[in-house]
Amino acid sequence: MKKNIAIVAGGDSSEVVVSLKSAAGIYSFIDKTRYNVFVVTIVGKTWQVEWSENEKLPIDKNDFSFVHNAEKVIFDFAYITIHGTPGENGILQGYFELIGLPYSSCGVLASSITFSKFTCNQYLKGFGIKVSDSLVLRSGQAISNEEATLKIGLPCFVKPNVGGSSFGVTKVKQADELQSAIAKAFAEGEEVMVEKFMSGIEITCGIFKTKNSSQVLPVTEVVSQNEFFDYNAKYKGQVQEITPARISTSLTERVQRLTSMIYDILGCKGIVRIDYIITEGEVINLLEVNTTPGMTATSFIPQQVAAAGLSISDVMTEIIENELSN
Repeated sequence: MKKNIAIVAGGDSSEVVVSLKSAAGIYSFIDKTRYNVFVVTIVGKTWQVEWSENEKLPIDKNDFSFVHNAEKVIFDFAYITIHGTPGENGILQGYFELIGLPYSSCGVLASSITFSKFTCNQYLKGFGIKVSDSLVLRSGQAISNEEATLKIGLPCFVKPNVGGSSFGVTKVKQADELQSAIAKAFAEGEEVMVEKFMSGIEITCGIFKTKNSSQVLPVTEVVSQNEFFDYNAKYKGQVQEITPARISTSLTERVQRLTSMIYDILGCKGIVRIDYIITEGEVINLLEVNTTPGMTATSFIPQQVAAAGLSISDVMTEIIENELSN
């Protein structure tokens, strides 16, 4: 009998649109001859399964099931592709742990740590991993232009500490731009990160590990046509994404070893993507760890899977079966 797979999308942040695109990508990747696949959207308190284009049915939060034609349907596995809360920060992971439903992504602790860019970077810094200087502001806190420039310098990035997809991000070049940038970032969340600008080559590397294999994917070089890798670059094609990256074999191997090391330090699970900046002297600097990376047909992970000579459908099956076999 086919297993029932829920692709869980939506969320409560500005990234809901991106999440729904990732869900469509994952739906196309998963082997329908092997699994019954459904998209479940979680937006606020409204949880529903998309039974058909015109029919959406409520999810019973007691056991993450639904009823169709008087028949109860129970899921065997959840593939989480919510970018932002509650699917990327450990909340949904905790719920699935409580009801005993296997799921695709990192566990509660790793999801919580990586969701806060500042917390994750400071934690990994303790393991000798290089990160940019930064500070965090929480709701109600403020910082003067003088103090921020003294501590971090200019130019700098001001961004939501727990957001993604470049929503609310500003590259600040002059001190008098700081306060409006901070206000813009606070509009996306309750914590704001001010981070020192690093000049270099931006790259990203995907990875997944299962009981039977460990696969560090080829590295992608990211060349934005804009001031930085902003929303328009990510989702409106204003970027070159070069896989494999135009860096030396030895540097590629160093990036891949570091990616594997970070994955293990954090205790990650499923598919993860880690972003870096290579600065002068081939110094590898961590930008952030993405535990629910974008999964549209043109996202980095599918690109890297193809460049590795792998089938994205086979990768999805491996991720699912790895959890179902526990």
